[in-house]
Amino acid sequence: MTFELQAECPETGARAGLLHTDHGTVETPMFMPVGTVGSVKAVAPRTLRDDLGVQILLGNTYHLALRPGRDVLRTVGGLHPFMQWDGPILTDSGGFQVFSLADLRKVTEEGVRFRNHLDGQYLTFTPESVVDTQRDIGSDIMMVLDELTPATVDEAEARRANARTVRWAERAFAHYRATEPHYGHHQALFPIVQGAVFPDVRRESAEALLQLDAEGYAIGGLAVGEEAEVMYDTVALTNEVLPQDRPRYLMGVGTPQNLIENVARGVDLFDCVMPTRNARTGTLFTTDGTVNIKNARFKTDTSAIDEALDVYHSRTFSKAYLRHLTKANEPLYMEIASVQNLALYLWTMRSMRAAILEGRFPAFRREWSDRLVQKA
Repeated sequence: MTFELQAECPETGARAGLLHTDHGTVETPMFMPVGTVGSVKAVAPRTLRDDLGVQILLGNTYHLALRPGRDVLRTVGGLHPFMQWDGPILTDSGGFQVFSLADLRKVTEEGVRFRNHLDGQYLTFTPESVVDTQRDIGSDIMMVLDELTPATVDEAEARRANARTVRWAERAFAHYRATEPHYGHHQALFPIVQGAVFPDVRRESAEALLQLDAEGYAIGGLAVGEEAEVMYDTVALTNEVLPQDRPRYLMGVGTPQNLIENVARGVDLFDCVMPTRNARTGTLFTTDGTVNIKNARFKTDTSAIDEALDVYHSRTFSKAYLRHLTKANEPLYMEIASVQNLALYLWTMRSMRAAILEGRFPAFRREWSDRLVQKA
């Protein structure tokens, strides 16, 4: 895997590049739709590729290890042919589940022992086994196992958890470099910078992980309760340490405004469940701002969902029809709303990339950062 930096905004540090993988090239900055168990909810792979221009997807190691399971994935040749997606795939390591399933797990130096949420059976994730599982999945970019902490921890706890994250990363890379991919394509491994919201711990984390000479680096442990400005400051100081010639991936972030502001601080890759999750609850992201499609004022609104987006779902169906589908509890609502939100996210990334390449990113940021999250 290689990363080609094409342009950088001198005023902000926003970057445009090309991330070359064995399953295709990703034009950065880029947003990755979340396909937790091998599917982006309610959206077919062909729609993602052909209608939305998605270039890379994210899968979840924890959930894929539970079902369909490693044996199935090895038998079918990995996740790419299983879900009929021929582009790049990134998998996170299950580290977020260490955080979110706090009542169902025990963390030790060896790894994490889970009581899984499906049938109550126990399983253990170690830095080494997480690499092996992602080898079975066949993802193009793999993540190390890390220990994520809430934003509310004190500095001592953040330092302790980060030290373990670094030790786990060292173990993961030793195992990674001693093993081979199963399916004939290269798999990169990214370490994850942790340290909560403490600048010194973040710098120490990034500096320690640089010693691994990874092909790219992730920034984790944000969007877990801290204020947005704190997130932005943390990303900026972390990217001051991370190398210029490697891709930077901010995990689990966020709103359209979060994307713009973190691109302005040098981030290249993003993922978040927000586009599809918010779609399911009635919130649409549009080029005019956010819309609660359940609102009664849309009952007879025959205007297109988002005429500015060159996507069939956005330009064909009306707000009134989409509101009707929510009231009738029709499954088609899920598809249309999810496509709309993903279309807006992908439009935002393409627009930022063009603005960076053309030297007008600051103007784009001024026009769109607040506009995309205002109430429409």
